[in-house]
Amino acid sequence: MSQPSQPGNVRNVVLVHGGWVDGSGWEGVYKALKKSGYAVTIVQEATTSLADDVATTKRAIASQNGPVILVGHSYAGRSSPKPAMIRGCRAGVCRRLRPDRGESVSTLIKDPVPGAPVPPILPPVDGYLLLDKAKFPASFAGDVNPEKAAFMADSQVPWA
Repeated sequence: MSQPSQPGNVRNVVLVHGGWVDGSGWEGVYKALKKSGYAVTIVQEATTSLADDVATTKRAIASQNGPVILVGHSYAGRSSPKPAMIRGCRAGVCRRLRPDRGESVSTLIKDPVPGAPVPPILPPVDGYLLLDKAKFPASFAGDVNPEKAAFMADSQVPWA
């Protein structure tokens, strides 16, 4: 399949969140894009199954009026379909936490780059992962003001 064309005058942006958080983490980006005249949709994934999250993202893209720029973070690199495979998607940018077949999130973070923050993943409970709330701000939200980082830690979404 050919590469997507350049974004050009695309005015629709679809934002997809990563694991342990929801779409509200995109608020600052949303406001900046809206101020610049973009139509912005934020996908709210349940993070209960990869198939459901991919379907949710595809529905959000399909609901746009015109071509789309798809932007994702972390787990969104796994749950966001490749832009070239989606009708109307002109470009995609994803910071990915993307396990290969047979890998787990634990496998990916086992040998981090020296100095890189490692998510403080707690042992699974009923098949869901959470991050240690006390370590969440430093490891997951280091560039967020402390009050917002604490809120994010307390409102994190369990990840299946």
